[in-house]
Amino acid sequence: MASLRDKLRPGKLLTAPGVFDGISLRLADRMGFECLYMTGYGTVASHLGLPDAGLASYRDMVERVRTFAGLATTPLFADGDTGYGGLLNVEHTVRGYEAAGAAAIQLEDQEFPKKCGHTPGRRVIPIEQAAAKIRVAAEARDSRDFLIVARTDARTAHGLDEALRRAEAFAEAGADILFVESPETVEEMEKIGRSFDLPLLVNVVEGGKTPVLSAEEYVALGYQIAIFPAVGFLAMGAALDSVYGTLKQTGASTGVTAPLADFMEFSKAMGFQQVWEFEKAHADMEGR
Repeated sequence: MASLRDKLRPGKLLTAPGVFDGISLRLADRMGFECLYMTGYGTVASHLGLPDAGLASYRDMVERVRTFAGLATTPLFADGDTGYGGLLNVEHTVRGYEAAGAAAIQLEDQEFPKKCGHTPGRRVIPIEQAAAKIRVAAEARDSRDFLIVARTDARTAHGLDEALRRAEAFAEAGADILFVESPETVEEMEKIGRSFDLPLLVNVVEGGKTPVLSAEEYVALGYQIAIFPAVGFLAMGAALDSVYGTLKQTGASTGVTAPLADFMEFSKAMGFQQVWEFEKAHADMEGR
């Protein structure tokens, strides 16, 4: 299998859907994407029912990485928040995510406790501390094929120039992919694209601060990866609101208007085909 690094090429956009639980992982993995993104917001909400506000621990998240990467045949890169502490924590986090099977880790320069991007109140640590985290992360990995995605959240509170200054420091510290979070106009995105030679990542959040554009427009702006962390769980949330609302109102599923997957096809996607084939192959051993 080609590494995620090998797939990064100028003029090509890798589209990474957000996965947040076993169902979303299995469905996305069978669709032929070149990479998947383990969204922190969605994973924390799905796994713990909590907001993405620094409440999930390293142990919570590395076990999700291990589960997702173990199921996936597609390279998975995963949200590592702030590295869950200081420099020693960053080293431990990078080694843990790599050992768990991730293809890349995303690290950000927020203060702890962090907050989800595109939400208010985010604060960043001093640039020297942030760059040191990226340097430690690059040194801690066993393989250069395990990529370091360096994210800065400085744009919202400190402006684009400070965000660009931080991204440059992250590039010098050894980052493989730069992630300037929450640019607010196409002009800002153009400036980001002109500023760096490293691969750039755009975070596409429907209803967020950054313009939602076409794949061709992202390529023209200089991006090589577009992550879509929220679209899956937003769709799921709307569907469940509709379905559960109908059940509450009518007491039955006959009036459900949301599209429903075919039960047997869905079961196959969840791995039941292998269960049935195993049981058939081993029926004699069970005396059937």
